[in-house]
Amino acid sequence: MPDLTDVSLAWIIGGFLVSAAVIAIAGTLLAARADILADRIGWGEALVGAVLLGGSTSLPGILTSVVAALEGYPSLAIANAVGGIAVQTAFLAVADLFYRRANLEHAAASAANLSQGALLVTLLAVPVAAAAGPDWTVLGVHPATLIILFGYAYGIRLVKIAKEEPMWFPRMTRETQDLDKEAEESAQSPDGQRPLGRLWAEFGVLVAFVAAAGLGISQTGIAIAERTGIAETAVGGLMTAVATSLPELVTSVAAVRRGALTLAVGGIIGGNAFDTIFLAFADVAYRDGSLYHEMGSADTFVIAATIVMTGVLLIGLVRREKAGPGGIGFESATILVLYAVAATIMATT
Repeated sequence: MPDLTDVSLAWIIGGFLVSAAVIAIAGTLLAARADILADRIGWGEALVGAVLLGGSTSLPGILTSVVAALEGYPSLAIANAVGGIAVQTAFLAVADLFYRRANLEHAAASAANLSQGALLVTLLAVPVAAAAGPDWTVLGVHPATLIILFGYAYGIRLVKIAKEEPMWFPRMTRETQDLDKEAEESAQSPDGQRPLGRLWAEFGVLVAFVAAAGLGISQTGIAIAERTGIAETAVGGLMTAVATSLPELVTSVAAVRRGALTLAVGGIIGGNAFDTIFLAFADVAYRDGSLYHEMGSADTFVIAATIVMTGVLLIGLVRREKAGPGGIGFESATILVLYAVAATIMATT
């Protein structure tokens, strides 16, 4: 890892901002490629949003949490992970602001997105249970890490089944996104005619840029915490979490503007489910015992608040209100309030 000991704080902050800008630009381009690939490979927007887009845009956060844990900053690793999930849930409400035709959760209803939300709530409960339970480790790894990893893999399989063999269908309205019609139009567009290999290559290059910028965020974030004396929880939960979550914001807004509404919602919910793996990977990297037992009260509160935020989102996906406060729906307004409270707790703890 680069040694930033002799680098001035101004240059470190500059590096942090440049890395965040790279993430924002590459994230916008990723959304466009993911939207095209969703139609070309036949996975559907919800599954592509969860696996390809959600996983790719989560790379900066993974690198930040893993590097922080490896270098002995467990609070920063945890705060980055849980803070990222919270802010990304709030980003969905922000994306809702850019879709004026109706409430985003109304238009993007799908069985796959509901399944992903249920998976996210389940995975978020695991680290809370681990922190409250015995401090057991095997080769320095807590059993909860294996539960999260296998639980995520099995959950994605269930999401795929929900997409391919749905037992629940949203009621179609004028505002509901017609995925079949969109896929047909995409296939006939100039982008839809481009070679599939080239699309994958472009997607891979953009992912590499996002990952490299994520490494920059992790190193400069650690250096800022050391130089300024700001608490690791505040740096991780508010600075690095927001910066490494910029791809989710950018790709969601870009997807909404492209009309890929299910991709936008799936990218956030699926990305959040993927982000629970941050804690699992960070637990493996942390060599001084169970990472989960390094969780402070603020971290536990943020996870609990995120579970509530996700529950409200699920209610919104089922209720499918066409319009609400500010034109964004009751669930988006509630999520923004809950995140404001959670961010205040992180900043003051």
